[in-house]
Amino acid sequence: MRRLGARSIPVVSKGDDWVFAQSLEDVSKFLDLGLDMTPNLSLEALVERMDVVLDTAQRLVRQIPDEALGDKLRNRDRTYRSLCYHVFRIPDAFLEVTQGVTLRREMLVSDPPEVIQSFNAIADYGQSVRAKVSDWWASKPQHDPKALLPTYYGDQPIHNVFERTTWHSAQHARQLAMLLEERGIAPDRPLTLAQLEGLPVPEKVWDE
Repeated sequence: MRRLGARSIPVVSKGDDWVFAQSLEDVSKFLDLGLDMTPNLSLEALVERMDVVLDTAQRLVRQIPDEALGDKLRNRDRTYRSLCYHVFRIPDAFLEVTQGVTLRREMLVSDPPEVIQSFNAIADYGQSVRAKVSDWWASKPQHDPKALLPTYYGDQPIHNVFERTTWHSAQHARQLAMLLEERGIAPDRPLTLAQLEGLPVPEKVWDE
């Protein structure tokens, strides 16, 4: 990766040429696959789905006992506190990008502010992000899905960036439900298969 000059992963390379793999459309063009990578769901449908994801995630986060705040996730150097905050930080970072900020990877993996020291506080933050997503969508009579946003993997259509934002948070919401189950707590209305339909979430809840 250093030889190629790429600063983060995943990337796809051919010889000395490479592209970030965050954009499957870019990968398809780079490998000349001729695949149509247009999101399955409309931008409006994705906004509706994100609202469901954030509502579900808040509910699940509030079920986790505060004694688990500093517990590490299995096979990962990440705490429960960090993961729960991350679920909501993903769409919050997207909203910052719609205001002209370039999306950087560091924006997505930042640690929670020190003031956030309970799962209820994290869920409250999630509710504020949910409201901001709603306000953003209502702020314009029409959003152009092909409008480009600046990201660390190049300028990308807002439709594709928001699809990635939605399924990314949804995947972590799936993980929250599994974490609750592992602690012997029945998840309160986790995401259903119907609510995940049309989102390119990984088959597995956790990668190996």
